[in-house]
Amino acid sequence: MFRSWVLGAALALGLVANAYAASDQQQLVDAAALTVEHLQSSQDPGAGKAREYIRRARAVLIVPQLVKGGFFVGAQGGNGVLVPRYDKTGWGNPGFYTMGAASFGLQIGVEVSEIVLIIMDDKALRAVTRNQFKVGAEAGIAVATLGAGAEANTTSNAGADIYGFAISKGLFGGIAVEGGVIHPRDGWASAYYGGKHTSSSVVHRDGVENPGADGLRKALNAL
Repeated sequence: MFRSWVLGAALALGLVANAYAASDQQQLVDAAALTVEHLQSSQDPGAGKAREYIRRARAVLIVPQLVKGGFFVGAQGGNGVLVPRYDKTGWGNPGFYTMGAASFGLQIGVEVSEIVLIIMDDKALRAVTRNQFKVGAEAGIAVATLGAGAEANTTSNAGADIYGFAISKGLFGGIAVEGGVIHPRDGWASAYYGGKHTSSSVVHRDGVENPGADGLRKALNAL
């Protein structure tokens, strides 16, 4: 009986842990939807272009909170969702990714940015969904930044494979999209959809669904 109680308690704890993880993932999906709404209402010079590109994008990677902070040595990182779009059925279910980078220089303070990477073609999407992708370092993948002060960059990279847009607050006054390293969070994908799934398989349409992502898809459709 004691053994049965132990097994039952362990199972209960596992269910609680999975519920907590799923809650974390849903919070991230909901935060991504808010980032899309912020993009919709943004008056930044690059926001209109970002909305235009998203309407014909192959996918978008949304990092609702990328935090950068430090003194002399800064580090930045945050979790995000990668949402694919299909020709006939519209926006799909999100895969889970993390974006991180390191930078050096005279940096004091903390900055929180909402990051949107707009992926325009299958070539770029395949590159991003590999085990590790460094923005701006992949051969044959052109990256451009949208936003105030970046119009010249945008014009000269009209055929870019990835466009980056950031809504930033804090003491750094901006953020470089290039140099970020993107990794999948497959454990989060498995917890969110149930069963064994990778973020790449979700993005590339393995048939899973979660109605919790409906709000994010609705926000993207409204752009």
